[in-house]
Amino acid sequence: MGGRDYLGEFEQVVLLALLRLGDPAYGAAIHREILSATGRDVSIPAVYVTLKRMEAKGLVSSRLGKSAAGGRATKNYRLQPAGEAALARSRELLDSLWEGTHLPASRKSTS
Repeated sequence: MGGRDYLGEFEQVVLLALLRLGDPAYGAAIHREILSATGRDVSIPAVYVTLKRMEAKGLVSSRLGKSAAGGRATKNYRLQPAGEAALARSRELLDSLWEGTHLPASRKSTS
């Protein structure tokens, strides 16, 4: 996986959005999924920069899709086995950190 053996938070968010959508998916759809699932309105360029970085690491791959209604072709992303493995490692890491804590994993705000 390159210089480090774990994913950053935003990398996890992007990969999980791609996993939820199923492949292939393009950047704008991934952006919408992040917003829909988390309420977090990230910039579309941040999504594309992250996808490009993860493609260089071999976590995702891309290919040009067909253009819609005479527009530009979309760049569609696919989660690679290395990306799935990285997500699994990140989940195991977080689960092991949560283990033994006294704060529940899910806490709803009452405000």
